[in-house]
Amino acid sequence: MQFHHHGYVSGDPRVQPAAGYGLDRPAELPDEVDVLIVGSGPAGMIAAAQLAQFPGIRTHVVERRAGRLEMGQADGIQARSVETFQAFGFAERITAEAYRITEMAFWKPDPANPANIVRGAVPPDDAHGISEFPHLIVNQARVLDYFAEVAARAPARVTPDYGLEFVGLTVAEPDENTAHPVTVTLRHTTGPQKGASRTVRAGYVIGSDGAHSAVRQAIGRKPVGDRANHAWGVMDVLAVTDFPDVRTKCAIQSHDGGSILLIPREGGYLARWYVDLGEVPPGEGTRIRVTSLDEVIARANRIIHPYTLDVKDVPWHSVYEVGHRVTDGFDDVPDDLTGIRTPRVFLTGDACHTHSAKAGQGMNVSMQDGWNIAWKLAHVLTGRAPESLLATYSAERQVVAQDLIDFDREWSRLMATPPEDLPDPTYLEDFYVKTAEFPCGFMTQYQPSMIVSEPVHQHLATGFPVGKRFKSAPVERVAEGNPAHLGHHARADGRWRVYAFADAAAPGEPSALREWAQWLGTAPDSPLLRHTPAGTDPDSVLDVKVVYQQDHFGVEFPDVPEVFKPRVGPFELVDHEKVYATDPAQDIFELRGIDRGGVVVVVRPDQYVAAVLPLSATDELSAFFAGALLQPDTMPTDTPTITNMPTKENT
Repeated sequence: MQFHHHGYVSGDPRVQPAAGYGLDRPAELPDEVDVLIVGSGPAGMIAAAQLAQFPGIRTHVVERRAGRLEMGQADGIQARSVETFQAFGFAERITAEAYRITEMAFWKPDPANPANIVRGAVPPDDAHGISEFPHLIVNQARVLDYFAEVAARAPARVTPDYGLEFVGLTVAEPDENTAHPVTVTLRHTTGPQKGASRTVRAGYVIGSDGAHSAVRQAIGRKPVGDRANHAWGVMDVLAVTDFPDVRTKCAIQSHDGGSILLIPREGGYLARWYVDLGEVPPGEGTRIRVTSLDEVIARANRIIHPYTLDVKDVPWHSVYEVGHRVTDGFDDVPDDLTGIRTPRVFLTGDACHTHSAKAGQGMNVSMQDGWNIAWKLAHVLTGRAPESLLATYSAERQVVAQDLIDFDREWSRLMATPPEDLPDPTYLEDFYVKTAEFPCGFMTQYQPSMIVSEPVHQHLATGFPVGKRFKSAPVERVAEGNPAHLGHHARADGRWRVYAFADAAAPGEPSALREWAQWLGTAPDSPLLRHTPAGTDPDSVLDVKVVYQQDHFGVEFPDVPEVFKPRVGPFELVDHEKVYATDPAQDIFELRGIDRGGVVVVVRPDQYVAAVLPLSATDELSAFFAGALLQPDTMPTDTPTITNMPTKENT
């Protein structure tokens, strides 16, 4: 973590100095905002946390509840989400309080006595080392707390406006009030003004208001899909049981009583039980949904026989039918106007995809929705990128949502299938291991667009697939020799990352890297010079780092090109944390298939690889950023602008 570059900080360095809108943020929701986020769930709060990094953007979150969520229904945190938490600065803290999944036990009928269940395979949760981060279980409410803390401590000081419910919206024609064309009607749900309506004008609206989204209805979007005609009871319980794996994630299949997915919860005592209630006959959905808690508990006891479950307390429970739906578009632009009209309203999370909870994907995919649209809105509103960038949100995330639905449909079907009806006795656990990369959150691969290049040079860095998330690897930081993970230094600050992997020449000697660095620091077509606004730090838009093939003893800091040692902050201090060497025990060049002749890897603000290029391809690198970003002198005059030079120090 870096601080002091704007002056000595004696307090908590996670509290960033207030700036821009955060210096005099109004206590109540104003009549005009740049971004209005409807709903303070996972998608809404990660969007708020990202946008709060941009103090020139007036971001507000409205939430119909009177205060913070106390008990969320989601609890599974996949490794991709923990990577995301690292970028927002709280991965270590939330990991410390969470339950960590290291393996999954599969129970099935005892062949000798099918009325009883026995333990089968117990595969590790991440047998292939997909991520250095763990798979966690922690209540959704705590995730929201952490994002709320990040947003409140960021320069724009974003906090939710509670007690306001979305009623409707209208979007003006492009020639009417183009800066804030969305008129939103809200209604007070609490306090002395309860029931009263008010309107807010917004530049953009993010609908994060759940499966019954009023924002979705207001823009005429519809969920497409069906129900699986299968019901499940879910309960968080404090219980006494002789079931031996109560503190292990389990898939339990009985001979004739159905199935259970058991998820231990944080804190050491709580556990979540998803209990199979069987097929739902046509027209019986209402009856199934009123299944009593006692019946769910009784069903659980039949499934885990010969073991018993003595429930002492149930903080939360529900009954639901499995449904799989994807909204027909994730923004307000009709299909026939895609690429012609600028989207102004966006849907995220459950507002645009619903599915079962058993794959543990809902909150995880929702957060990636929110992050995806938030950094893009920030780029457009600050003049970094053209409005055409916003069309990539629906194009990218709708495909991801459909992949999620397809996976969840198959996983739900297998969980509900009696063991004797599966192709072989180990089919369920084999499916779990074979598809591990998807539920971990790492199968997303964005297709070529203005922010994802064609993978023409993919062979130069096979471990960094273009369009997929940047998979970190161990390195050594040259300045002090400390071991580090290359990707962990990238914060959710809206900047692009440009990683230059050096050729074999020693630092200080003539090399392809030195020529590339000279071009980046001086050439007229350098994206670093072309896209960095005057008066901001040289790394305010593009964060450029270098990784040498030598270990840290083989790299002398004075020999490193100046472009990797930018001077930042009001005192123009040298940033020493952009120069890395190879860890001899875990060579990143070997681990990620990086060509020894030198490679440039470009990574988007949301950690997805945007381009892989040889060091010699300066024209291609320049052209890529020319298509993704605007030059500062072409910034729109009616949009907010920012600088990363705060005007108020934290104390």
